[in-house]
Amino acid sequence: MNFVPRMTNRIGGYTVERYFQRRYWNGMAADLWDVTCAPGAGGFYSARDPRLFVALSADGASDARFEMREIGGRSRGLSVAPFISFIPAGMDIEAYSHGVRSVRHLDLHFDAETLERRFGEDFSPAAFEQPRLMVSEPRLFALAELLARECVSEEPLHDLYGDGLALALLVAVMKVPVSQRRMRSKLAQWQLRQVTDFIEDNCLRTIRLDELAAIAGLSACYFSHAFKASTGLPPHQWQMRARIRRVKTRLTETRQPLAEIAAEMGFSDAAHLTRMFRRHVGSPPSVWRRDRPD
Repeated sequence: MNFVPRMTNRIGGYTVERYFQRRYWNGMAADLWDVTCAPGAGGFYSARDPRLFVALSADGASDARFEMREIGGRSRGLSVAPFISFIPAGMDIEAYSHGVRSVRHLDLHFDAETLERRFGEDFSPAAFEQPRLMVSEPRLFALAELLARECVSEEPLHDLYGDGLALALLVAVMKVPVSQRRMRSKLAQWQLRQVTDFIEDNCLRTIRLDELAAIAGLSACYFSHAFKASTGLPPHQWQMRARIRRVKTRLTETRQPLAEIAAEMGFSDAAHLTRMFRRHVGSPPSVWRRDRPD
C-alpha cells in the first residue's frame, strides 16, 4: 500500500493552474504543483509527517519574496525562489507570498518509521526534529528538478530512480553525516553476488531499494552507497543494464516486433525502449538488430 501523507491547511489566495502530479515511492509521496498567487496569499499548514517543501521557480515583482515561520517558535525565513525547507513532523507553519504572481513547487512527504528503518545506524531522531527553513544551495535544486520531471513524465522510470533521488535530496538537505569508514565500505562479495543475481532475475519488474538492502542485510541508505562503491553504478542503472541485455537477446534470437519486446521487457512502449537502448548502447534497437551478423 502506498504511503498517504497526513496534512491539513487553512490557506487562501492560491489558484491551481494544473492539478498536482503525484508519484509514490517506498515510504514517500511527491506532489508537483503550479499555482497562481493573489496578493498576500498564504496561510496555515500542519502535517503529521516530515516533509520537504521546494519552491522551484516563481514569477512576480522585482522584490517578490516568500515568508515561512514556525507558529509559536523561533524558526522563520524570508527568501526568493528557489529554496528548500525541511519541516519536521507535527511542526505548524505559516507561509505567505509577497509580490509573487505564480509559483511552481514540489512537496515531498516521508513516513517517519520508514525513514528510520532505511537510514539504519545513520538515523538521528534529534536531527529530524530540527526545521531547516528556506535553504538555498544550487546542488539541491538540480536533484529537485529531476524529481519534478519524474512527477510529470508520461514515461516515469522504475521506482529505484525516483526513490534514490528523493532520498538523496533529503540526505543533502539534512546533511546526514556518514563516517569515513562507511563512505569507503563496499559490499562483501557474497552480498554483491546475491544482490546482482536478484536484479538479474527480476530486472523486468519494479525493484524497490529496500528489497535489495534487505538481501544485503543493510539499511537502504548504507546499501545504496555501498552498491555504487562496489560497482560504480547506482542500483537503478545496474537494473536497466540487465534489462537492456535481455532486450539484446530477444533482438538477436527473434524477429519479434519492437512494440511487443517493449511490452514484455517492462517499457511503456517502443519509443521508450528505443530511447533507453540508444542511451546505453549508442544506437537504436532497429539499427543494432540490422547490423548484427547472421
